Amino acid sequence: MGLSGKTAIVTGSNSGIGLGVAEELARAGADVVVNSFTDRPEDHALAARIAAQFGVQARYIAADMANGADCRALVERAGGCDILVNNAGIQFVAPVDEFPTEKWDQILAINLSSAFHTSAAALPVMRARGWGRIINIASAHGLTASPFKSAYIAAKHGVVGLSKTIALETAGQGITCNAICPGYVLTPLVEAQIPDQMKVHGMDRETVIREVMLQRQPSRQFATTGQIGGTTVFLCSDAADQITGTTISVDGGWTAL
Repeated sequence: MGLSGKTAIVTGSNSGIGLGVAEELARAGADVVVNSFTDRPEDHALAARIAAQFGVQARYIAADMANGADCRALVERAGGCDILVNNAGIQFVAPVDEFPTEKWDQILAINLSSAFHTSAAALPVMRARGWGRIINIASAHGLTASPFKSAYIAAKHGVVGLSKTIALETAGQGITCNAICPGYVLTPLVEAQIPDQMKVHGMDRETVIREVMLQRQPSRQFATTGQIGGTTVFLCSDAADQITGTTISVDGGWTAL
């Protein structure tokens, strides 16, 4: 599943799932563009570390995924885009009637509209090359729902629908578009929540993970960022040439319930 000679853009990739995806694509030989909204020395150092570790070209390009013009400029500044991974996302929790309008707008912009803008910018490049992969990081919440997460769930359901539409519009053109739907993934943000949950519930680490955090995930195990990255690499491979317009759940059985 070598990806040498391909350029991959991964949005929201200076930590967590996005970073795991960028690293696995680089491990497979792709040159990578790492992205977030900040523009710090450590962001560029991260790209340099990926380049040195995997022997590929890696650059960091700052772009605010809440801004459609920034999303499109990211693709243009990358100078090429064979693989586009739309990963950027945020979360906010509140009942629908108390949900702040500005948070709704922000979540829809970053979690859904950014994927529209980057895809719209990347598709002409992919068509010109006769090959492309768009992989949208959705969520188990793109297939099911939970209370108090209306904006996130609406956005992730939208990502699934957008993926299917792009797949139909690019069928037979050497381009595929799919959505990966992770359950709970052990990222630094999730890791940081564990001590607080232990205090709230009076449980040890393993019990709070199994009985509270992973209560809806039948495997009672987190997925890893590397596993999401490995699934992404598979979808870029020749073996996945006829996989398009679908979802792949990496959720420990959550959506099988």
